[in-house]
Amino acid sequence: MSETQRASLASLLHSYAPADAREAGHQRRMLELVQSASDPFARTSFDPGHFTASAFIVSPKDASILLVFHGKLKKWLQPGGHVDPSDADIFAAARRETLEETGVALDPNDDDLLFDLDVHLIPSRAHEPAHEHFDVRTLWLSNREEVRAGSDALEVRWHPIDELAGENLDESLGRALRKLRSGLFPPPARR
Repeated sequence: MSETQRASLASLLHSYAPADAREAGHQRRMLELVQSASDPFARTSFDPGHFTASAFIVSPKDASILLVFHGKLKKWLQPGGHVDPSDADIFAAARRETLEETGVALDPNDDDLLFDLDVHLIPSRAHEPAHEHFDVRTLWLSNREEVRAGSDALEVRWHPIDELAGENLDESLGRALRKLRSGLFPPPARR
């Protein structure tokens, strides 16, 4: 991403109001990364890691959320992944990743919402050391659509928000679900 895109992300992160102390810590670390690293978006930046983008897609019609069962991490998560050099911004990366993993095309709009921030450890794999993903999470409203599993997703499906619980849920997904259940999101940071 360009310096303009980096500055835009820094501005977006500054304007975001975290929901709790843990998320505020994630915000602080993200601001440090976006301002100090040579290329905080490169998937080969492993110390401490790099930015990723994901999408919480909610169907207001039936209060459900679209989740993928991630093939490598073996957890139900929101669609998302690495920021590619061709992505115009973090929102474009979230839209592209959603399309690749679920088949759902999200329309770009002028009021894209930053919904949640999370920093989490990715275990080492054959050609990559353990590193952190600095995940910038966006919120999208969508009518319930047909989905198909693609790229890293073993399974994709709509889940009723009030029925989600259990051991296969990531802690950071739990925080996002609490925000959705309460209906009281932090003041959104808009692009």
